[in-house]
Amino acid sequence: MRQHERIEVRPRTPGRTRRRGTFLAGLAVASLLVSACAGGGATTAPAGSAAATPSGAASQPATGSYPNRTINFVVPFNAGGPTDTVTRLIAEPMGKTLGQQIVVQNVGGAGGTLGAGQVATAAKDGYTVLMHHIGMSTAPALYKDLPFKPLEDFRTIGLVTDVPMTIVGKKDLPPGDLKALIDYVKANKDTLTYAHAGPGAASHLCGLLFMQAVGVKVTEVPYTGTGPAMTDLVGGQVDFMCDQTTNTTGQIKDGAIKGYAVTTKERNAALPDLPTAAEGGLPNFEVTVWHGLYVPKDTPDEVVQKLNAALKAALKDQNVVTKFAELGTAPVPEDQVTPEAHTERLRSQLELWKPILEASGATAP
Repeated sequence: MRQHERIEVRPRTPGRTRRRGTFLAGLAVASLLVSACAGGGATTAPAGSAAATPSGAASQPATGSYPNRTINFVVPFNAGGPTDTVTRLIAEPMGKTLGQQIVVQNVGGAGGTLGAGQVATAAKDGYTVLMHHIGMSTAPALYKDLPFKPLEDFRTIGLVTDVPMTIVGKKDLPPGDLKALIDYVKANKDTLTYAHAGPGAASHLCGLLFMQAVGVKVTEVPYTGTGPAMTDLVGGQVDFMCDQTTNTTGQIKDGAIKGYAVTTKERNAALPDLPTAAEGGLPNFEVTVWHGLYVPKDTPDEVVQKLNAALKAALKDQNVVTKFAELGTAPVPEDQVTPEAHTERLRSQLELWKPILEASGATAP
């Protein structure tokens, strides 16, 4: 599997165009509302106001010509996964607003920390932008030698979307519903395999919560992203996983995999026949995955403002709204598309996950 893949997304402006392994982890809580404590709360910054700078990062002089060349969006997971899908959907309208070509680059590996680390040390000029999800807030507790500090080494641009998770299995997995799956997992814990995108990835966290709630531990199979994990699930090489609706909705509808539950309080409009986890026998099992854009610390205020304005415009783009809905998600409310709201979400999630992961004993290799 290639770790790097570059795909160009051009604006419409004229002239511009497995490894196998066993991770034994148990959580100290019976269930966890991941999206709680992640609720933003900051108000929308007025147009032209200075963007929030995490941990006091200094600003450089304004760069009035920005952008005047190609912008690189780094996705720290392989192509084809949910974060990659979200990024590609917003890249085109953002490029149109900015008047420049956006290149989406996949840098998979180490649960998203490899790509994030590259962006942390990139030039502070706005031409290297990171799209990351909840994994940004779990990495410090999982990786002993993490090469970056989420709050200190990045500036936030704004939140993008909160994506529900789904519990899914290979199409010929015997259980017909979630209750039957729970019983099946308990009875076959020594032979079943659970796929995820690596330590700290959303699919890993959801799996930890599922195994804790069920009360058993199964063999985990980590990948460099849920794209290749999904490929193996469809092919029957692994038994089940937990992944975002942006990566599972089409596969469930096509019958390529078996859907067992959605991890939100209410059923998902894109998958109306799929029960909630609570309906299937896992009370209070709720998991959503938030995404946001980052640039290296000390990136100038003007650059942050322009990227934020382009993100706001992209999240109002009708194609983005429609495609998000088809994938079972939606743009976050506008008051969350700000550096301030994004920074607060990141800070609160760092505080939330640190004690939980330390208590679970889960660590990255």
